Amino acid sequence: MERRNFLRNIGTGSLAVGLSSFIAPVAFSSELNTTTLKELIPNHLSEGDTIGIISPASNKFESEPYEIAVETFQAMGLKVKLGEHVDSHYGHLAGTDEERAADLNNMFKDPEVDAIIALRGGSGAARILDKIDYDAIKKNPKIFIGYSDITAIHMAIYTKTGLVTFHGPMAISTWNSFSYNIFKEILFNKNAFTFENTKDTGNNLVQVNNRIRTITSGKAEGILLGGNLSVLTGIMGSSFLPNWENKILYLEEVGEKIYAIDRMMSQLKLAGVLDKISGFVFGQCTDCDPGGSGYGSLTLEEVIDHYIKPLGIPAYSGAMFGHVDNNSTIPNGINAAIDADKGTISMLSPAVS
Repeated sequence: MERRNFLRNIGTGSLAVGLSSFIAPVAFSSELNTTTLKELIPNHLSEGDTIGIISPASNKFESEPYEIAVETFQAMGLKVKLGEHVDSHYGHLAGTDEERAADLNNMFKDPEVDAIIALRGGSGAARILDKIDYDAIKKNPKIFIGYSDITAIHMAIYTKTGLVTFHGPMAISTWNSFSYNIFKEILFNKNAFTFENTKDTGNNLVQVNNRIRTITSGKAEGILLGGNLSVLTGIMGSSFLPNWENKILYLEEVGEKIYAIDRMMSQLKLAGVLDKISGFVFGQCTDCDPGGSGYGSLTLEEVIDHYIKPLGIPAYSGAMFGHVDNNSTIPNGINAAIDADKGTISMLSPAVS
């Protein structure tokens, strides 16, 4: 089926409002004290609700991913509404910055839409941060989901509104039983979930896959906040990053050389972020290798330990989230506790109402 015909004719995919509804860039203060930011909780999902699919970053150039995305949420008992520019193109981006921001803003304003999910990540999300209508988001708090490049939007929404958002699978991600069960427990069933790696030894005497590594023993509590390392450091110095005091920072990455990971961790240290956090969790670093490092390279373990161990805070790595099929839906902006010896993140309250 031709992609544009599919998008135009899909029964559950009525389109968002047109370009005439574009809003001007929203003015905002250059500083915001998020230590006093009020937590804003979205409503939970129920069967029959409508989820809006938008493309705030890169786009896909085939029709099949769109079809699979729509069918996935229909299988969850949800209706689907596609953003007007979900299929637009501007270079590798899903339309111009104004078009992509308009789809996000319109989905939050649309009373028919109960939750919003990014089609995919890629790059370009940071380009629309100054075009998001944060006042509209505060007035219409909804579930917002995505990961990777969508980290920039998560940070901005939390910083400007206090809304709890969700670092989790995107519309075209792999929705296996692991990912869907966590998604359902948190967003449908309103449970305060505890994240821990699956215990599956297979034919081995001990667990080989999905192991956690304790960096510094102990337990910590704080507001859970994080996402993709390179995207987070990419907006460093802007007004879209929160105050990191007493936050539990979680990070993941994909396709980066080890020296680049070291550079980005150094940036977090020099910016004072690492000295403020109360706990640290590193998920998966998929396809991260030491190439281009000259005669030798630090290992990822050595890089993480160099920056995190001196902090003396509870910390572990190997958690099941990131650019992997078994990807967890993690709420940004809720109080949580970590146990670095057990390798768990426990939500201290539900992330939806």
